[in-house]
Amino acid sequence: MKILVTGTAGFIGYHLAESLLADGHQVVGVDNLCPYYPVLLKKARHARLAGQSGFLPVIMDLTENERLLEVVRGEKIEIICHLAAQPGVRYSLEHPFEYEAANLHAFLSVLEATRQAGLERLVYASSSSVYGGNTRLPFSESDPVETPVSLYAATKRANELMAHTYTHLYGFRTVGHRFFTVYGPWGRPDMATWIFAEAIQHNKPIKVFNHGKMRRDFTYIDDILSGLKASLFEPSLDQYELFNLGGHRSEELLDLIRAISDHLGKEPVMNMMPIQPGDVPATYADVEKASAKLGYAPQTAMNAGVKKFIDWFLEHPDLTEQVHRERGVTFEK
Repeated sequence: MKILVTGTAGFIGYHLAESLLADGHQVVGVDNLCPYYPVLLKKARHARLAGQSGFLPVIMDLTENERLLEVVRGEKIEIICHLAAQPGVRYSLEHPFEYEAANLHAFLSVLEATRQAGLERLVYASSSSVYGGNTRLPFSESDPVETPVSLYAATKRANELMAHTYTHLYGFRTVGHRFFTVYGPWGRPDMATWIFAEAIQHNKPIKVFNHGKMRRDFTYIDDILSGLKASLFEPSLDQYELFNLGGHRSEELLDLIRAISDHLGKEPVMNMMPIQPGDVPATYADVEKASAKLGYAPQTAMNAGVKKFIDWFLEHPDLTEQVHRERGVTFEK
């Protein structure tokens, strides 16, 4: 098939595009190379995709409504997987209007392109953040999600409601995925796995929020891909679907830190901090629905996944050091 993937210079979008290409599909990859974190990392991901047969990069902003529709029609796209977004719970506290453009306007553009091009299916990324301050674990798709605790979470819940409206009005299938703390090689430098590895490697202290009393459903990238790819092609789904994609394990943040330090062979220096605004103490995905409808079965234990990330991290010292410098992070040799 010919598939348009948005956010192909991003972490999950890059891996999805690479996997689809390996399966013989053609991928049109749309990205605006947003400088939320170092663009050199995004360019490095895109360069790896550009060297593969069947990949067409398109650098544009998804708020360019007409241009997006031209790409979808001109390239004869058969299905869209929309992964591009402005991420970050804490960043949304200081830069709210970036979320309006990247997460609301852009999603509306994608919905309209899907409708006007007559496509039958749109797959898109939501987030486990929509569960807000929910304390009932594990999180189920049937749980109420009307009390988000960050603007980022509110925009992701809005995406789900917008998708429902378009499915109701125009009949095309929409499939949303609530991702739970995705990590792995070529990951994001603003996420805990990278931040902790970077600091521990250079013998610097790490900030541990909520005094370490945090639990996350850490999900390795390959497990996320299995659910995403199934949702692109599974014929028996309902017209409007939402799925949790997580590791189905709620694990201690301190265990993540220990795994990273063990694989680096260095002891962590930890500064215990209070919980940050907009954050939640625990996440845990109920994946029963995804298992039943998508055959989803996460395989990668946290320790194994962390080892794969650390192996990649250590194998790319030039890239990681460049990312350090562009982020303004410096370490003594």
